[in-house]
Amino acid sequence: MFDVFFSVAGLLLTLPVLLVISFLIKTTSKGPVFFKQIRVGQNGKYFKIYKFRTMVVDAEKKGMQITVGKDRRITKCGHFLRKTKLDELPQLINVLIGEMSFVGPRPEVPKYVELYTRNQRGILKVRPGITDYASIEYFDENKLLGESDNPEETYVKVIMVNKLLLNLKYLKRVSILEDITLIFRTLKKIVVR
Repeated sequence: MFDVFFSVAGLLLTLPVLLVISFLIKTTSKGPVFFKQIRVGQNGKYFKIYKFRTMVVDAEKKGMQITVGKDRRITKCGHFLRKTKLDELPQLINVLIGEMSFVGPRPEVPKYVELYTRNQRGILKVRPGITDYASIEYFDENKLLGESDNPEETYVKVIMVNKLLLNLKYLKRVSILEDITLIFRTLKKIVVR
C-alpha cells in the first residue's frame, strides 16, 4: 500500500517535471524518451525497467552494459539527468505496477545475476527497489569505473560484490522504518550533491 500510494502521488506531483524532461530529451537527441532494459526482479522474474533515456540509441551495442566515467554515449541532457538522478523517475511506473518497490536491492541485468552465488541470490526473494544502501554508497559509480583500467572487471569483482553484501545486510533489517530512513538518506545525498 505504501508503494502504490506514494508512486501515484509521486507521478502526479512530478508530472510537470516529467513533461519538461520528455520535451528536452526529444528535442536534444534522436530516439525515444524512455530507456527500457530487461532486469531481474523478485524470484528471478524478468521485467522491463523504465528510465529516461540518457544515452544515444543502441548504446549497449556501442559499448559495455555499465556506464564508465564521462561516457561518450551519454547525451547532452543525459549528464544532468544522471547527476541529479532524475533519469530514475519513470521507475515510479515499475513501483506502481508492482515490479519494484521504493526500497530494495537495485535490479541487475541477467548477465550479472548469472554470476551470483547461491547466497547472493537471496536478494531475489524481495522486490527490487529504486534505492538501497548500495545506491547511496555507490552514488558516483560511473566515476569510480572511469578511473579503472578494466571497468567491467572492477564492477564484477569489487563493486557488485560490495553491493550484494549491502543488499544482504538490508534483508536482515527490512522494515518500514528502515525503508523511510533509506529514502531520506537518498534524497539528502541528491540534495547535498
